[in-house]
Amino acid sequence: MPYSPSMLPIDPAIFSDDAIPAETKALNAKLIELLTPAPEWWDIGAETVREARRSGRGPFPLAPRSPRAQEWEIAGPAGPVKLRVIAPEKPTGVYLHIHGGGWVLGAYDQQDPMLERIVTATGMAAISVEYRLAPEHPYPAGPDDCEAAALWLVKNCQEKFGTDKLTIGGESAGGHLSAVTMLRLRDKHGFTGWRGANLVYGAFDLAMTPSQRAFGNERLVLRTLDIEKFCEAFLPGVNDRRVPDISPLYADLRGLCPALFTVGTKDALLDDTLFMAGRWAAAGNAADLAVFPGGAHGFTLFPNAQARAASAGMDAFLLRCLL
Repeated sequence: MPYSPSMLPIDPAIFSDDAIPAETKALNAKLIELLTPAPEWWDIGAETVREARRSGRGPFPLAPRSPRAQEWEIAGPAGPVKLRVIAPEKPTGVYLHIHGGGWVLGAYDQQDPMLERIVTATGMAAISVEYRLAPEHPYPAGPDDCEAAALWLVKNCQEKFGTDKLTIGGESAGGHLSAVTMLRLRDKHGFTGWRGANLVYGAFDLAMTPSQRAFGNERLVLRTLDIEKFCEAFLPGVNDRRVPDISPLYADLRGLCPALFTVGTKDALLDDTLFMAGRWAAAGNAADLAVFPGGAHGFTLFPNAQARAASAGMDAFLLRCLL
C-alpha cells in the first residue's frame, strides 16, 4: 500500500522560538510581569480569588456582560444548576460551553464576549454551565453538574431552541469537562449525537503529561505547580488519576464526534492536546489540530493576532458542524 500522509501533520518548525511572532513574545512577557507578583490562590483561599475576579480586582479586567444573556436553572444532582443563555431569535444549533479555571476558579458569566462572538459568527445559541467548584466540591461534583446540563439539553433542545444540532466545548478545565461529559453521555445515556467538540488547550491526563511536568516555574499563566495544586483540590485522596472519567486520554474514544483541538507551544498542556488529538483520530473520529507558535495557556482570551486566528478557526469549525 502506498504511503499516505497523516491526517494530523505537524511542522516541527512551529516549536522553534524563531517561529514565535513578536506580538506573542511581547504578550507572554507582559503576562509574566502581571502574574509573577500575584498571590497564590491556595495561600489566600479560592473564594478570595473568585471574589476579586467578580469585582474586577484581578490581574485582568472583568469581561463585559452581554445585555441579552438570560439566567436559567435546571435540576442537578445536588440542587439547581445555573445556565447562562445567549441566543439569537432562531438558533441554527446550540453550543454548550464549559468554562475553565482549574476546576477551582472561573464562572459561567465571565466569558460573555467570547460566547457573543460564537453566537454572531455561527447563529447558534450559547449556553454556559455554572458547575460546582473545588476544593469545596471536589470530584465528581463538577463533572456531575456538567453531565446534568448536557443531558437536560439533549432532552429539551428541540423544544427550547427549535433545533437538535448540538455542539460542546471549553477551555482548559472546560476542555477536560467537555470530553468527560461526552463520554458520560455516551456510556451512561447512549447519546452520541454531538455535531462537534471545540476543545481548547484542555487537560486530558490528570496523572500529568511530560509537558506538564517539564514546564517549570515560569509564571506564564499555568505552571507545573499550578497544575499540581489544582489537581490536589479537585481530586483529594484520589490515587489512580488515569481512570477515564478523570483522565479522558485513557478512555475508549470510539464513536465520538469531530473535534477541533487548539493549543499554543508555550502551554504546559501542550502534550495533552497533541496526545488527545492523536488518540481521537486513532479511534476513528475526525480531528483537526491547530497549534500556535509561542501561544501561552489561555492565549485565545487576550487580544492578539493569534487569538483572532484561533477564534476564526473555531467559528469556521462550528459552522461546518452544522452542515
